Amino acid sequence: MDSEPLRSAHPLSESRPVESRPVESRPVESRPGEPLLSVRNLRTHIRSPRGVVRAVDGVSFDIGAGESLGVVGESGSGKSVMARSIMGMATRLTGVSGQVVFKGRDLLTLTRKESRTVWGKEVAMVFQDPGRSLNPVVRVERQLTEGMRQHLGVSRSEARGRALELLKEVGISDPERRLRNYPHEMSGGMRQRVMIAVALACEPDLLIADEPTTALDVTIQRQILDLLRRVQRTRGMTMMLISHDLAVVAGQTDRVGVMYAGRMAELGATAEVFGAPRHRYTEALMKATPTLDHQRHARFTLIGGALPDPTQPPPGCRFAPRCHAVSEECSVDGVLGLARADEAHQAWCLHPVGSPNVASTGGESVVR
Repeated sequence: MDSEPLRSAHPLSESRPVESRPVESRPVESRPGEPLLSVRNLRTHIRSPRGVVRAVDGVSFDIGAGESLGVVGESGSGKSVMARSIMGMATRLTGVSGQVVFKGRDLLTLTRKESRTVWGKEVAMVFQDPGRSLNPVVRVERQLTEGMRQHLGVSRSEARGRALELLKEVGISDPERRLRNYPHEMSGGMRQRVMIAVALACEPDLLIADEPTTALDVTIQRQILDLLRRVQRTRGMTMMLISHDLAVVAGQTDRVGVMYAGRMAELGATAEVFGAPRHRYTEALMKATPTLDHQRHARFTLIGGALPDPTQPPPGCRFAPRCHAVSEECSVDGVLGLARADEAHQAWCLHPVGSPNVASTGGESVVR
């Protein structure tokens, strides 16, 4: 995954807003059976006083129509930045390159006007903090209906009727009264349900949920996750669920991608990745996750070290400094291997879990 220059429309040497891209949207030819969303070599680099932060650095994956993909990893792995890059929410100091092909169009080449026909109507996002995402001085009714009136062209009365149905669908009681509420008059769980309703208002084909349960208690978390999964299945909608909590995506997604330091480490069916991880980072995450049978007062397993400096990432595998199975090859650019458990389960690791040239000794792995 060698680096490549950023798009000329977003050079890091300039402070040009993302929406001022001069590139025209050019539809990419799509064929039956192709994924709804195809991300190829996505890079998001952010200029900072300390240098260029390589927040997302060569990520590729596909999501099929009606499929749910979970994206997990430690805080700081680049998950949310990746989602915002797909949504076109880069800042003035951000450079984005690669391809994000949705329904045959590269979203990174859309003009501001063209973007308005996609965001909200075809691709929507649920943010992790509804208190900051919902407008505090605008009633819920307007926040629910303005997108429908703009994108679907429905009348005020029809939009209000659809808003009532949406609030019922996401499990909000007394929807008539709630339409008249301001966000601060609702609990955190209720605000998150309203945020989901806003995202679903125009019946998007792709829903991106970025840490949708972070600020909620455990009981409400489960309700929100079950709601997202039910709506996704009922509507046949495609969903990307982002979380730092493996348990959140374990029972809610069809496939999962594990991100580390801006790159994809492992990708495959959720049951396979969690049941038989191949990348050493995924294995370490699984061992560090508390379980019900954990012995009382026993020490938890921790991943030693910390994420690398995003402005100066190490060469080769970025997990190498924290890996027990590391070899000299792991720190060489351009030799990162792709280990396949099968065609649909991929791990970018030179010494994957279960590799015949790695022996286990006292809980650690040693390369022979």
